[in-house]
Amino acid sequence: MILVLKMIIFRQLINLTILILPTLYHVIGLMSGTSLDGLDIAYCSFTSTAKGLWSFEIIKTQSINYTSDFKHQLQQTVHLSPVELLNVHNTYGSWLGDQVHSFIKTHQLQVDFIASHGHTVFHQPEQGITLQIGSGQHLANVCKHKVIADFRTNDVALGGQGAPLVPVGDQLLFNDYDFCLNLGGISNISFEHSGKRIAYDISPVNMLLNQLCKKINIPYDKGGQIAATGQLNPELLAKLNALPYYQLPYPKSLGVEWYTKNVFPILDTITDTVPNLLHTSVQHIATQIALQITDAIQITGKKNASVLITGGGAKNTFLIQQLQSLLSESATVNIPNETIIDFKEALIFAFMGVLRERKEVNCLQSVTGARRNSSSGVVFHPI
Repeated sequence: MILVLKMIIFRQLINLTILILPTLYHVIGLMSGTSLDGLDIAYCSFTSTAKGLWSFEIIKTQSINYTSDFKHQLQQTVHLSPVELLNVHNTYGSWLGDQVHSFIKTHQLQVDFIASHGHTVFHQPEQGITLQIGSGQHLANVCKHKVIADFRTNDVALGGQGAPLVPVGDQLLFNDYDFCLNLGGISNISFEHSGKRIAYDISPVNMLLNQLCKKINIPYDKGGQIAATGQLNPELLAKLNALPYYQLPYPKSLGVEWYTKNVFPILDTITDTVPNLLHTSVQHIATQIALQITDAIQITGKKNASVLITGGGAKNTFLIQQLQSLLSESATVNIPNETIIDFKEALIFAFMGVLRERKEVNCLQSVTGARRNSSSGVVFHPI
């Protein structure tokens, strides 16, 4: 009898705990993407609303460009010895902590915790491997705030791709759109089908375009202006479109290793002007994205579909024009304000931290192919 009473009281305490969960959070999200542009910092508020959805506000932001030396150091991490890599992991975590500490002090912010994506070095989910450097413990110790980091490892351990993770934010924060398309170093798409969120990586974007820009000593092709002046190279287009990845079913994801192994050799075999290479690459990117959206429209039965486009590629006017042309009247692309374009990923990793804090699902089985949904992320307290 006493045991039964204890169990009843325990269940009531659990229910009470659920009822008194906070409905408002102030979180800093940190994001460093595969294009290695720099660190994005977003101070956001999240308020739970009816039907399990959320509202948000991006209150303060900052982008910190990597110096050329720092960028080169991060690019070379894939070649480091284990000891050297751990050293960079810890050093980068401390550097992140310094940036967060300065950001909080400058804006005099009240922060519940920090949610950090880190910087991806290895992503080979088929081998059960993914690694984002930027030690959460070092970050927490330096900025003196709780940190939630390492969002991908648990999903990969559950047999998932560990990517893309942003779709949970698409589902709960941007559900007014039929499709959410991110154009960063890699493009990925997210949409709802039969009550489940579907998402996967489509193709390289800025990873490819920025590499070509290095040939003429510029960091990127602003607005796609150079690409717009080029001519199509049929050989390059055919080779890029023939990459086996595009025929794989989802869930699937891309990483730097895949790009280095599969795209580098193609570029090495083609001799042409940079404008022509950029023009052709844009056509390739737009073609692959349009094919995926068109197929998804047929699957979901959406008519006059709306596509939200974010990430640095949303500012590539030539790419957006080519994509809209290929989609014709089946879908309309929507470019949000610049804050959403630049900081959506940092925003959503902050939100993933909120879900982890509440022990709610933030990694979707339907997206990653894991054995089950999970609430992923490791919590670090400052010491």
